[in-house]
Amino acid sequence: MQMEGQCQINMDTLNQKPHKTSLDNLFEFENYIGKEVGLTSWVEMPQEKINSFAEVTEDMQWIHIDSKRAEIESPYKKTVAHGFLMLSMISKIIFDVCHFSDVKIGINYGLDRVRFPSATKSGDFYRARVTLVEFQKIKMGAKYKLKVVFELKDQDKPACIAEVLFLAYNL
Repeated sequence: MQMEGQCQINMDTLNQKPHKTSLDNLFEFENYIGKEVGLTSWVEMPQEKINSFAEVTEDMQWIHIDSKRAEIESPYKKTVAHGFLMLSMISKIIFDVCHFSDVKIGINYGLDRVRFPSATKSGDFYRARVTLVEFQKIKMGAKYKLKVVFELKDQDKPACIAEVLFLAYNL
């Protein structure tokens, strides 16, 4: 039995093909509550991206940027991506897997729950699985919650599980 918030990768879905949801009308999205609405391709996490994120955020902790020290001292034996680097990829992922022809503006509204069950090591491949959790019509648009699970190739636990809130306006 899995505890709430845990997510074990089903090996049957490892080779599942990427897919996205494209709709002409934002309000049609409500029909997808509880359903997977997108899956990205596998993407490598290069050390260069980790270094750039470290520089921008000024989080220069050695576990992220010093591969020689990480090989000796880290339990992961490699440098690891910042959890917030994974989280920052969500906007692009949602843009890639969810498209609404009538939406003019999309806004990040917040996060309800975020967990980092496993580290993303430099060179790891990840992909994101996106499920619609909630949908609410608002004035001139909608507010919706997506569950985003960052799966790691050849690993049992995901790198990140996040419930993310978005506002979409079809002005």
